[in-house]
Amino acid sequence: QVQLVESGGGLVQAGGSLRLSCATSGRTFSSYAMGWFRQTPGKEREFVATISLSGGSTYYADSVKGRFTISRDNAKNTVYLQMNSLKPEDTAVYYCAARKWAASARTDEYEYWGQGTQVTVSS
Repeated sequence: QVQLVESGGGLVQAGGSLRLSCATSGRTFSSYAMGWFRQTPGKEREFVATISLSGGSTYYADSVKGRFTISRDNAKNTVYLQMNSLKPEDTAVYYCAARKWAASARTDEYEYWGQGTQVTVSS
């Protein structure tokens, strides 16, 4: 099995930045595409960003494009989400997810999920 643990969430003012990390273990990290999703109470889980096995391809939701950057370090079995120019509407629980093999924006195509980390952006 693959274990995923998110960290780096917290409270930040609008316009600020946060860097989320997702540490993985249990399987070969390099064989999994990774994604970030977010969810607020009463809403469905929303795609944020995904990255291919080698990190050569990335894809972002329109709502975060130009502000967020997903990256991965396969040597450290870790995926990151750099969030800049944060807005109050970015407030959510952010989840890291993994799937074999190709990157995807669909929640139902991911096999493994972390427990989430809270990001709160104040106005």
